[in-house]
Amino acid sequence: MTRKQLIATACLGLLLLVAGIAAFLPQNHPDAQPNAFEPADLAWMLTASGLVLLMTPGLAFFYGGMVSKRNVISTMLQSFIALGVISLLWYVVGFSLAFGDSIGGVIGNPLTFFMFNNVGTAPHPRLAPNLPLVLFAAFQLKFAIITPALISGAFAERIRFWGYLLFMCLFSLLIYCPLAHWTWHPDGFLMKWGVLDFAGGTVVHISAGFAALAGALALGRRHSHREGHTHVPPNVPFILIGMGLLWFGWFGFNAGSALAANATAVQAFFTTHLASAAAMLTWMMIEAVRGQRPSAAGAAIGAVVGLVAITPAAGYVSYGPALFIGVVSAAISAGAVDLKNRTTLDDTLDVFPCHGVGGIVGMILTAIFAKEGGLATTGSWTLLLHHLGALAFISVFTFGGSYLLYKVTNVLIPIRVNATHEADGLDLSQHGETVLPAPHEALPVEPMLMMRA
Repeated sequence: MTRKQLIATACLGLLLLVAGIAAFLPQNHPDAQPNAFEPADLAWMLTASGLVLLMTPGLAFFYGGMVSKRNVISTMLQSFIALGVISLLWYVVGFSLAFGDSIGGVIGNPLTFFMFNNVGTAPHPRLAPNLPLVLFAAFQLKFAIITPALISGAFAERIRFWGYLLFMCLFSLLIYCPLAHWTWHPDGFLMKWGVLDFAGGTVVHISAGFAALAGALALGRRHSHREGHTHVPPNVPFILIGMGLLWFGWFGFNAGSALAANATAVQAFFTTHLASAAAMLTWMMIEAVRGQRPSAAGAAIGAVVGLVAITPAAGYVSYGPALFIGVVSAAISAGAVDLKNRTTLDDTLDVFPCHGVGGIVGMILTAIFAKEGGLATTGSWTLLLHHLGALAFISVFTFGGSYLLYKVTNVLIPIRVNATHEADGLDLSQHGETVLPAPHEALPVEPMLMMRA
């Protein structure tokens, strides 16, 4: 057997083991009492969960439109495969690590909800008293899915598929789940410290941004990047489709984080839209100021940056600050992209300048404009200082921890493709598929052109 076959055999065996345990292990799934919930809350949270799930295919199109034609399938699959891998991890132990009974405010007890034991339609008095616990778990799962998919843009076009799968699992269990517990669990130490993250600016985007930065450094530069080749996105319609799906899904991401069909959800819905619209226009204006023609790809990237930045603030700030957050985040991220392009850092799809920096800007501005405790609204520095301290700690944890995980992954499974596979493209070398037509599939030359020749 080859190494790939051995890895695949081990993974298949593990999957069969998990399936067998899931089928026959005695479990408790408490049922809710009749009429225990508001139907509107259930309907909205089911819808919001579906919208957040839609963001991962949206991200696949967004990233897929930016990479070379030899890497479209592999890049898109790196997003789609997270739907399967993270879902099973979440079911087995991820939800417990993130939201299980707190161990010192640092991590959840892995046995609390092991394989969704004690998860049913009955509510949980502390996590989601107005929702079925299984619906809350499903909603949170969608956040866990998209986070490693976001990271994949930093090392696109040069990572082995099996190495990526292993890193994704390690990152989710050892970086994402602890961070979610610190920030969103009622006993998490950042939650108790008063840190505000309405929908994942810290847990999702800052963590993904620093993990992306670590990945770009750990895997090194692409050969085309070393040779100074200028890369132009080859499929802008894919980028626009992806941006549209992301923008649409982000309403579930942010407004759904109210966990009810209420006024906070309505506020988060509109602040999300306003910030993204402002950021899109800001990015295009910056392109024009630089003497460039306003681009569709730039507009899409700007819109996403605004969505990233408003995420931690969506339910905590009013409409004017939301517009300000969109403008400022786009301006700073555009500057960060320009600065990155002047260095040798090969963050393929600018994950750190857009998601990492956008998340940082959003986290800081949340502490300034939050209706309760914000510096601009109450004059108190407490929240801002807490956010700055949390930002420093999270940055070190996510960057250092992710860099270590890349090195561990590389020891277990070589994480970088060789030069030949990189030149051939990951679609062909990793998956045996391609969007490029084979030589015998080339379009025939029109008869008139043949006559003229």
